Amino acid sequence: MFSFIAKRLAYCILVVIGVSLISFFILHLAPGDPARLMLPDGSSDADIQAMRVELGLDRPLITQYLSYMERAVQGDFGESIFYKQSNITIIFEALPATIILTFAAMFVALLISIPLGIISGVRRGSLIDVGSMFFALLGQSMSPVWLGIMLIYILSVSLRLLPPFGSDSIANLVMPAITLGTPLAALITRMTRAGMIDVLNEDYITATLAKGIPWKKVVNKYALKNVLIPVVTIVGLQVGTFLGGAIVTEQIFSWPGVGRLIVSSIFRRDFPLVQSAMLIVSSMFVFINLLVDIIYTFIDPRMNIVREKATTRKTKRVQV
Repeated sequence: MFSFIAKRLAYCILVVIGVSLISFFILHLAPGDPARLMLPDGSSDADIQAMRVELGLDRPLITQYLSYMERAVQGDFGESIFYKQSNITIIFEALPATIILTFAAMFVALLISIPLGIISGVRRGSLIDVGSMFFALLGQSMSPVWLGIMLIYILSVSLRLLPPFGSDSIANLVMPAITLGTPLAALITRMTRAGMIDVLNEDYITATLAKGIPWKKVVNKYALKNVLIPVVTIVGLQVGTFLGGAIVTEQIFSWPGVGRLIVSSIFRRDFPLVQSAMLIVSSMFVFINLLVDIIYTFIDPRMNIVREKATTRKTKRVQV
C-alpha cells in the first residue's frame, strides 16, 4: 500500500514538472511583450528594455524556468504583471468560487445519475430505462454554451426566476451548476446502467439470489459496489477538470473562478499569473487522481491482492 502511494507520488511529481515545462515555454513563445504592456503607450525602447531586465525576460528561457521553479518550490509564485499583487493571493481568491461550483455541479450530476442509472439497469427495457437513455443521449449531445444560454433565456429572461450573472447568492449558483453537471450526469447515467446490467448477469449474483437474499440487498450491497468503481474514476477526473476551471461555464455566467481568471490573464499577457495558475491547478489535478487511486483500494480490495502478487513476482525474479 505504502509503496504504491510512493510510486504514484513520484509519477505525480513528474506530471507536474512536465506541465510546468510545457506551460512555461508555450506562454513565452506566444506573441506579445509583457514589458511593453506594463508601460504606457509611447515608451521608449530603452524603457522597455529596462523593464525586461527588471522582469528577468532578457535571460535565456531555461534560466527563467529554473529560477521560477526554484521560487515556486519555496512558495513564491511571483507577482502578477496586471494586478501588481502576489500570484498566489490572486489565485486563492478565485479558487473558492471554482471549488463551490465544482461541488455543486458534482452534487447535481450524482443526484441525478446514480439513482437513474441503477433503476435503468435493474429495469432494463422499461419506460424509465428509455427515458433515462434519452436524457443521457441529450445531455452528452448538448453544448455547455447552448445549454447555458438557454437556461439564461428561460429561467432569467422569460420567467425571471434566477439571476443571470454574478455570484452574490446561492441563486446565482443554480444555472452554472446545472450547465456544468448535466453532461457529467448523462455520462455517469450510461456508465452506471451498463455496469449494473453486466454485474447482474454475473454468476455470483445468481448464486447470491439462490441463497434467498432479498433482491434489494443484492443490488445495493453486492452489485452497486462493483458498479461504482468506474464511476469513481470518472468523478475523480472530472473534479480535477472542474477545479482547473470550467472556462466556458464561468465565462457565460460571469462566475469569478480560476477558469475565468486564466482566460482574462491570457488576454492581458499576464504570463506569471497564467503560469502560476496552471501549475497550481495541475498539482491539484494529479493529487485528486492519487486520491482516487487510494479510494480504489477501499472500494475493491482485489486491487491490493493484485499489487501484492505483482510485488511477489518481482521479488522472486530478483532472487532467481
